[in-house]
Amino acid sequence: MPLRPGRRAVLPDSLTVNPLFAESAEELTVPRFALPAGSMAPHTAYQLVHDEAMLDGNARLNLATFVTTWMEPAADQLYRETFDKNMIDKDEYPATAAIEARCVTMLADLWHAPEPRATIGTSTVGSSEACMLGGLALKRRWQLARRAAGAAAERPNLVMSSAVQVVWEKFANYWDVEPRYVPVTDEHPLLDGADIGHYVDENTIGVVAILGQTYTGAYEPVARIAAALDQLQADTGLDVPIHVDGASGGFVAPFLDPDLVWDFRLPRVASISTSGHKYGLVYPGIGWVVWRAAERLPEELIFKVSYLGGEMPTLAINFSRPGAQVLLQYYNFLRLGFDGYRRVQQACRDIAKHLSGAIGAMDEFEVVADGSELPVVAWKLAGATANPGGRWWDLHDLSNQLRERGWQVPAYPLPDDMAGTTVQRVVVRNGVSRDLADHLLDNIRSSVEYLRGLSAPLPRAGRQETAYHH
Repeated sequence: MPLRPGRRAVLPDSLTVNPLFAESAEELTVPRFALPAGSMAPHTAYQLVHDEAMLDGNARLNLATFVTTWMEPAADQLYRETFDKNMIDKDEYPATAAIEARCVTMLADLWHAPEPRATIGTSTVGSSEACMLGGLALKRRWQLARRAAGAAAERPNLVMSSAVQVVWEKFANYWDVEPRYVPVTDEHPLLDGADIGHYVDENTIGVVAILGQTYTGAYEPVARIAAALDQLQADTGLDVPIHVDGASGGFVAPFLDPDLVWDFRLPRVASISTSGHKYGLVYPGIGWVVWRAAERLPEELIFKVSYLGGEMPTLAINFSRPGAQVLLQYYNFLRLGFDGYRRVQQACRDIAKHLSGAIGAMDEFEVVADGSELPVVAWKLAGATANPGGRWWDLHDLSNQLRERGWQVPAYPLPDDMAGTTVQRVVVRNGVSRDLADHLLDNIRSSVEYLRGLSAPLPRAGRQETAYHH
């Protein structure tokens, strides 16, 4: 049968439509980078999007991400029923707003706030927005105090480890704050309070402590940092607050390390942020930020807006955003309770320890993080870095071999002062089972066996050399 008159040729920038999916009158090609001239049936559009999205990786095999990729069917049903709720519209959705406030109080209680119901906090679209709000409150409180004392308030700085997640670099850039990075070294692989007086001065708005470093999952010792700042205040009079970036650890340490003092039990901790869509076990994206008491958040950062027939306070960088994830967080709080969260996180840690033990037993590797804090396993190549024993491969090659088998296991250098060390990392989150871990170990062993047989380096074009900062 000849083509219909006027039918356009298939162009390189067009999407082709399977004739079995298309309505009889629909075009079998549509432009890729411009709006189609006409409409198509819902099932045709669905199939096009579905088939393209099918090319994404398998989320269960993505061991690079901390982000939740699975929730149980009851949560999926709740999500479908509530994905149209707009979190900002508290006049239309007062029950969702009340549940958000309830979740803030629950987190304040979990993190040992002196008076949980007297705290203040908010949900956000992720822990990055939560960090932005925590940092902004530090800056504004510092400015207000400086101006009240008749002092200059134009050159604020923020002290943090060089291993912070990129959101803190963004915060410093976006809000005109000087970042003061304390370098991580072999002697001090974490921000631990050592020499902190060299970085803090009268313009320091705060110190960021990371409960679960992105690179290795290690907890920075918040209590030691606080003690160092206590001593600094005794010596100099400088009173510097701490913001704890608990993006991952905020939902792990309370359940698995209850005796670890890192939270509002330390009077110097002014605010804590976390990610609900990481170990909070909720689909992306949701984060939380909580201040130890309402006076820690300057009133001027809370806006009262008239919106859709009502006046409401809003504390956020974003305005309209989904409310469903807040309900999913509350669902998890009710569904799991303290003991349920403890069991889920303990299972993740147990699998991480299993992985680190098996990887550490291989001659090629030295374990850097064994999963005893965050359920994260990181390792580096054992021995010297310059082809010991004729080794013609590195961790980037191993990462590529695993990717060919469907796994995403990144290899990346450590922060600047340790950038000569490359590590590989696995994040064990809910859904990474013992069987899945054993399959990964089998694939690591077979990949190493293949790489051992190399007699020359693999082509550079076939190697993944980019840093990983997720």
